[in-house]
Amino acid sequence: MMQLSIKRVPTVVSNYQKDESEETARPSSGCGKNCLRSCCIPGAKLPLYAFKKVNNIENEKDVLEIENKEHPIAFLDSLVLGEWEDRMQRGLFRYDVTACETKVISGEYGFIAQLNEGRHLKKRPTEFRVDKVLQPFDGNKFNFTKVGQEEVLFQFEASEDGEVQFFPKAPIDVENSPSVVAINVSPIEYGHVLLIPRILESLPQRIDHKSFLLALYMAAEAGNPYFRLGYNSLGAFATINHLHFQAYYLAVPFPIEKAPTKKIATLNDGVVISELLKYPVRGLVFEGGNTLQDLSDTVSVACICLQDNNIPYNVLISDCGKRIFLLPQCYAEKQALGEVNSELLDTQVNPAVWEISGHMVLKRRKDYDEASEENAWRLLAEVSLSDERFQEVNALIFEAIGGGDDGIENVAEVEEPDTKAQSLEEENAITESSHHAMVAGTQECLVLQ
Repeated sequence: MMQLSIKRVPTVVSNYQKDESEETARPSSGCGKNCLRSCCIPGAKLPLYAFKKVNNIENEKDVLEIENKEHPIAFLDSLVLGEWEDRMQRGLFRYDVTACETKVISGEYGFIAQLNEGRHLKKRPTEFRVDKVLQPFDGNKFNFTKVGQEEVLFQFEASEDGEVQFFPKAPIDVENSPSVVAINVSPIEYGHVLLIPRILESLPQRIDHKSFLLALYMAAEAGNPYFRLGYNSLGAFATINHLHFQAYYLAVPFPIEKAPTKKIATLNDGVVISELLKYPVRGLVFEGGNTLQDLSDTVSVACICLQDNNIPYNVLISDCGKRIFLLPQCYAEKQALGEVNSELLDTQVNPAVWEISGHMVLKRRKDYDEASEENAWRLLAEVSLSDERFQEVNALIFEAIGGGDDGIENVAEVEEPDTKAQSLEEENAITESSHHAMVAGTQECLVLQ
């Protein structure tokens, strides 16, 4: 079982995400909540991390050279963890996620189980229909402009001179709508944050080319294989209709990353598309490409195709942005039709991107104590499209990305994943030591006031 050696803080509700009618004790200008709307944002300053746009996909030789060099923890890693730890000690989270029990389940894939009994009670409820993937933004409902500025860790923008820069206090460019990284006040894991592209533009939860590339840049900039980004569409258990990606650290391979794949196409820009094999949820894997933008554009087109066809989906950005899983799903539809087994419904697990990837967030002690690879597989099998429907969806995707072009070479080659299955003991040891290292690293990180 994974033990997290992190300083405990009381379980509290963030003052800045209570209902609009509730008053806060913190005096402030504007509405009194120090939010990101026009009432409070004039004159406000937030830290700014300006990242370097790197478009090259590292080849195998480059990766080996990097792995053979001793290099320090990336500054973005230190910044995220240090600032997250600071907000934790300030009591800005709805509960103490470090008190949650976590274990790797024995079996071929090593599914991860977490007991989080308070999350479904303290997490913000869904405020929109679950049968429509595209819905207009509604400013009257909760959105991220209503969070307190203290929940924002930093602005995240491309550097103007092509070099990484950090500014502890930078003006908020309202006209150009900054992208920001904020804490998730209902965290699943240590360092759980949200990437909110162009926050002031009030974008609904839908993928676009520019925002998806930003998410890949963040994954590449972090440079940590244990830092993954995830995306949930509406209808696939996104709970807020304001464009955002989630990200956190988990120091073991996700089960989905261990699954073998079969190449089904290579695009003329070098992007390779594969199909997941021997995994309970059917999905596609995208990797390669001549540039990061090539990879991003291909996945974005696929996501936009699913959105336009009202097909709910989840995305996992893995391997520092070089490997992307696209997972259409139908669990909410099955729920609405009464087709999900009542025993599975009783678990109250909503299988979003993290659960589909193999990190099972369980609400009941009974389910945690009885967690097994078989039980995880049963739940996730209900998420998956049927083989027939999956092939129909694939046809839509390939039509959207030009799958009939002469520049695409169809192949059929089974590939084992790079990440080899580790023993339960090895995974637990890695996770425990990694968390210690993460916490130690935050002590040296600049904590902004």
